Amino acid sequence: MSNTPSQKTGLLILNLGTPDSPAVGDVRRYLSQFLNDPRVIDIPWLARKILVNVIIVPFRAPKSAKIYQELWTPEGSPLLIYGEKLKAKVQAELGENVVVEFAMRYQNPSAKVVLERMRKMHLDRIIVFPLFPQYASSSTGSALQEVMEIIKNWWVIPELRLISQYFDNSKYLDAVAETGKAFPHQNYDHVVFSFHGLPVRQVDKVYEDLQCSNHHCEDEINDENRYCYKAGCYFTAREVASRLGIPKEKYTVSFQSRLDDKWIKPYSDKVVEELGKNGAKNILCFSPAFTADCLETIIEIGHEYQDIFEKVGGQKVQLVPSLNDNDSWVKAIVDIVEL
Repeated sequence: MSNTPSQKTGLLILNLGTPDSPAVGDVRRYLSQFLNDPRVIDIPWLARKILVNVIIVPFRAPKSAKIYQELWTPEGSPLLIYGEKLKAKVQAELGENVVVEFAMRYQNPSAKVVLERMRKMHLDRIIVFPLFPQYASSSTGSALQEVMEIIKNWWVIPELRLISQYFDNSKYLDAVAETGKAFPHQNYDHVVFSFHGLPVRQVDKVYEDLQCSNHHCEDEINDENRYCYKAGCYFTAREVASRLGIPKEKYTVSFQSRLDDKWIKPYSDKVVEELGKNGAKNILCFSPAFTADCLETIIEIGHEYQDIFEKVGGQKVQLVPSLNDNDSWVKAIVDIVEL
């Protein structure tokens, strides 16, 4: 009879990050770490340091702190709250044979601290699951690089599996559609699928010819555009719309949170404004790239877009909640990690 112990697996769930509090100092530390990441602002080192540390962070931190104060709940940051709840539910679903941990790419709980805890467990295998369904270098790529940078220094490196994207996983798509069923599209004049924006140059870098516009990203997934964020977003919207019976002419795919006019178009705020100007009174807004509600969904869509819409004659921008810790999302994660 063999005395070999049973193999132990760890699942690390990763999200982007959040300040420790809405205080200006904590927001400043978060923004500094986030925006100094060369995968987030992909310009030469010196230019990035000057732009981030001299211009953006000093002026943006106080303004962002006020927005985070609006977002904060008595329990803390929604992104962290949902992350911890999700971890507990996935742990319960997988049972004691898998150790489930949750970490942030930026700030706390830090990937470095959580991975050190996992190292001491002497795991045979670690699966890394970023909470970003559509691959982008500035989100998934950065999170996976951080994990690899940490683990490369371990003396014993266990079997490692990195999950890069899962926008085409049927259970993920079913989970997004399930959240939308509470808001029948027939009750709204139009549906918007709003994804986080990216600079055009970042999606261009996916291709050998450095031209995303040459690869039919709005219409299909093919061998060349499979890791293009834009293509993944359009595919997600098509599949969710199909599941909910939303006709093509009734929905628009758009991109939010832009910093300048060289980001992927159309811009979500402009789409919302135009819909209102054209007579729409009630619109429904999905945000499938955000698996947990956060500043970009609760504040940007729920508050800022509502204000934009009302100013041009609209009445209601209805935000479809993110997957958060929904049971259907928990089952999707279990399906994706294939344990």
